[in-house]
Amino acid sequence: MMGFIAGGVACVVSGQPFDTIKVKMQTFPAMYRGFFDCSVKTYQQEGMYGLYQGTTPALLANIAENAVLFACYGFCQQLVRQLFGLGNIVELSDWHSAIAGSFSSVFSSMVLCPTELVKCRMQALHEMKVTGQTTLSQRSSTWAVVKAIFQSEGPLGFFQGLTSTWLREVPGYFFFFGGYEVSRSFFLQAGQSKEELGVMALYSGLMPTVIRALPSNGALFLAYEMTQKKLTSLAERTT
Repeated sequence: MMGFIAGGVACVVSGQPFDTIKVKMQTFPAMYRGFFDCSVKTYQQEGMYGLYQGTTPALLANIAENAVLFACYGFCQQLVRQLFGLGNIVELSDWHSAIAGSFSSVFSSMVLCPTELVKCRMQALHEMKVTGQTTLSQRSSTWAVVKAIFQSEGPLGFFQGLTSTWLREVPGYFFFFGGYEVSRSFFLQAGQSKEELGVMALYSGLMPTVIRALPSNGALFLAYEMTQKKLTSLAERTT
């Protein structure tokens, strides 16, 4: 679980500046000439803080979305099993599991949409302030943005863009889970079920690989050094 959270944090932190620029350019296309122009102006006007504005809701969105997604995946697999009249969940094909993944994204979008809305509002606070669309300062907290949305648009305001989120997530997670299940099937041996896979299947042949690394890398550097010396010697003779 901690590894899952750490991975999500690393993903958000490393990609947040690029996501911020994307949101600014999509929301206010006439305000910037391109990616470089938007990046420079954002840094000049807001500093590094501006590039990382909205990181907190982005982290919440990442964690909440995946938590709900995988929590609902098993339930949706059972639902698909019943829809197709299958007796047991192990009878689900990769195609069935891909459909279950799509169903799961319907629920995960319900928590993703509000958090993404807050994130995008925070990322574009400077532009909204300049154009008179908000009275909040560009360094407003996550809670301040949440309160502003609630006061001006009510609870349903947090679900603006939900339909668009579904249109993105439902087909996206069809291929996400479909690819996951196809990959699991690829590692199966004759007569083996997916439940019998271990992560160790990914490390088959590790020992000979480690043993091979010692002489092969030694030979690599030896050949490199000898070639360098030979070339240096030839260069000295010609000068």
